[in-house]
Amino acid sequence: MAKLGLIVLVVAVVGGGTYFFLNYEIQPQQENGKPAGWKIVPKKAAAGSPIDQPNESLRPNIRIATYNLGQFDDAKLANPRVSDVLVHLLPRFDLVALQGIRGKNRGVLVRLVEQINNATGRNFDFITSPAQQRDGVEHYSAFLFDRARIEVDPLTVGFVEDPLDRFHVKPLIGWFRAKGPSPAEAFTFWLINVENDPDPKQTAVELDLLADAYRAVANKQPQEDDVILLGDLESDDQHLGRSGKMLGVSALLSGVPTTTRGTTPLDNILLDRRATVEFTGRVEAVDMMREFELTVPAATEISEHLPVWAEFSVYEVGQAGNSLLNAK
Repeated sequence: MAKLGLIVLVVAVVGGGTYFFLNYEIQPQQENGKPAGWKIVPKKAAAGSPIDQPNESLRPNIRIATYNLGQFDDAKLANPRVSDVLVHLLPRFDLVALQGIRGKNRGVLVRLVEQINNATGRNFDFITSPAQQRDGVEHYSAFLFDRARIEVDPLTVGFVEDPLDRFHVKPLIGWFRAKGPSPAEAFTFWLINVENDPDPKQTAVELDLLADAYRAVANKQPQEDDVILLGDLESDDQHLGRSGKMLGVSALLSGVPTTTRGTTPLDNILLDRRATVEFTGRVEAVDMMREFELTVPAATEISEHLPVWAEFSVYEVGQAGNSLLNAK
């Protein structure tokens, strides 16, 4: 009888362990861009499998991300390996500042959104401004967002003022509001979507210009205390020029590589933590190779960059701005 009990115990332990490793994983956590222990979480849906969607209306937080798609055009979207990962990756975020889009029109964004919505049953959309012609190529930046979670005032979407044409790719800006709470209680904010030039000399110029752009956006209508600058800065958090010297404004990631090969910090999110107290402290660069079981060549086929996201409360803590949305 004792032997039978021992066998049952062993079977239970082995079965429980197998269930754990099949359904859960241990993930490293980051706090303020630095290592902060470990967490047991359910395994993510694999690329190509159905995507389980939580009840979006119950989530008290939103995730805002930045992702340089790296020469993203119709040919890249037509690659099944690329499109499959993007369709499973991008819906993890409520609002994404996208860079690196190339093409003669917005068709590639339309098709990307269609694939995401067909796969998830969600209602994603995008907003952008006319393409910028540089070096014979049309450059796009865009904001991709879940319409159930985020709304945007389309009249505020455009480029930062740059009368001397000093940016190689002008940053795209827009004013947004989290959905869920009443308009008077909802988190509102400006985003500055950045794609800096990789040439070191031009990078230095643009990092300095971004400090002026940040201040200009903070004074735009609707006037906001929450201004978030995010994107491909082409620099680590210690070499941001005047952008790194603005009073109270700091990078959320520090010393964390954001390239697929894990070598260089290029992408980041900057904000004034004294004002944007809606930031929950959660920020992460997504490990694409681990999460989607990709080789280095397969990961770089998608992009040389990693997505970076931060989490914010849907409730406004500071002073909300005013826009046409508030008239609804």
